[in-house]
Amino acid sequence: MNRALDRRPLRADAARNVDKIITAARQCFRDHGPEVPLQTIAITAGVGPATLFRNFADKEELVLAALNRQLRRLVDPVIDEALAAPDAADGLFRVIYALMGVASEEANLLGAVAGRRGLLTGITGSLIESMAVLLGRGQGQGTLRSDISMTDLIRLLAMLIGVVDTMEAGSDAWRRPVALVEDAIRTERPHRPLPPQAPLPGTAFDAVLGQR
Repeated sequence: MNRALDRRPLRADAARNVDKIITAARQCFRDHGPEVPLQTIAITAGVGPATLFRNFADKEELVLAALNRQLRRLVDPVIDEALAAPDAADGLFRVIYALMGVASEEANLLGAVAGRRGLLTGITGSLIESMAVLLGRGQGQGTLRSDISMTDLIRLLAMLIGVVDTMEAGSDAWRRPVALVEDAIRTERPHRPLPPQAPLPGTAFDAVLGQR
């Protein structure tokens, strides 16, 4: 069981400590990158190392808790709105836009689990289930290609999240690739220009080659 994601209710003081640690983790990863030591996070949170480790067994567990919080806060409300809206295709892409916004803003958190992103399954299960519902509805409405499977969509999402590795953290350079994916899986291409193309950071091409 992952303590960071499946917790029993905490006492008020313990809950405040968890909140401070997760908030500090997001700040530290943003300021110092994926290799920031847990000691730095504890100091930033104003807690001792023992308090941090009592709540989070290791860095991966803390990263997942921080990402889970952002998904629940920023993506779940968009999912609820998308499932209630009449246009499933539009709702699906609103969810993808919200997901990519989190991925961009929390790029260094994702970097801390690079190569082990299977760990994210535990915090994205409900997201994937909702996207499957939206995909099926969109296909039933005739607005999404009938030959696109959920396996295809998961792989496209993985490709889009990989775009984060080729841009500056917090950048919205992901909007153009998302628009290209939208053009590919809608039955009719939207009548809008592609978002502007952002230049690659100097090391982005080397990073992509290094992953081969």
